[in-house]
Amino acid sequence: MRASRLLSILLLLQTRGRVTAQELADELEISVRTVYRDVESLSAAGVPLYGEPGHDGGYRLLDGFRTRLTGLTTDEAESLFLTGLPAAAAELGLGTVVAATQLKLMAALPAELRDRAERITGRFHLDAPAWYRGADRTPHLTEVADAVWNNRAVRMRYLRWAEPHETTRIAHPYGLVLKAGRWYLVAGAAGRIRTYRISRIIDLHVLDERFSRPAGFDLATHWQAYLEQFDARRHRGEATIRLSPHALDRLPNLVEPAVARAARRTAEAPDADGWTEVTIPIESVGQALPELLKLGADAEILAPAELRERLTTTLDALNRIYGTA
Repeated sequence: MRASRLLSILLLLQTRGRVTAQELADELEISVRTVYRDVESLSAAGVPLYGEPGHDGGYRLLDGFRTRLTGLTTDEAESLFLTGLPAAAAELGLGTVVAATQLKLMAALPAELRDRAERITGRFHLDAPAWYRGADRTPHLTEVADAVWNNRAVRMRYLRWAEPHETTRIAHPYGLVLKAGRWYLVAGAAGRIRTYRISRIIDLHVLDERFSRPAGFDLATHWQAYLEQFDARRHRGEATIRLSPHALDRLPNLVEPAVARAARRTAEAPDADGWTEVTIPIESVGQALPELLKLGADAEILAPAELRERLTTTLDALNRIYGTA
């Protein structure tokens, strides 16, 4: 375990240049004191590294030093072939590059690891798009990807949900995200970091203008925060409902995770009939009505009054169509 950790420190220093003790501790999930001990052990073993004091300090390897201790373990060789996204690479115009890279990697692996890696690729396949939904058309994806890679600004005509629906923007593309089979662009525009769905780009031109990415910007961290804010922005209302035990059990399969979590968090003790009162977030009355109709007679809307009235009106209309009176 410790030998593996020492090797990880050595490879981090080799690939990143200067690394602080705190960064090493965070990366390896160990204490800073353990980092100090490991660095002393590496130095005692003859690894030419040194520390730089001050705010911009950290540990570095002596210029020109390279380690050859980069061999893959069996587990690492197997997991490597689980990280590939051939379909996504093809959409980005990198399909042939990825294929060639995998061929070179396979050729470089020892026979035993090569066999295990081939077994992984033959037994696991990633299909990102959700069920019952066609793939987005993304004719501008490769141009956007090129702009992201080369820090080039773009001018695009974009179809928004809000009015005015069509808008023209100059944007600085920071990164691409593939979520549930749909591509999104995270970009700086009009003084903010915004998210654009690639399929809604009507027209796009890559400009000669280059830009610098914001210092410390991390795409994965930003995207996670964006998802959390997205739920908070669209769920502007609340509904109070009573659920039968059957509906309470089925809820995670019928509503989105944020609604199911809220129901669990706000659930009161069951009443004499075994029904539970919960409070859930909703976007609007119009959006909530068809979602709650999925629960049928296993749910009763208590509030808001408008949502309850809309449900009553809907049930009256259904009764006129299907009723026997």
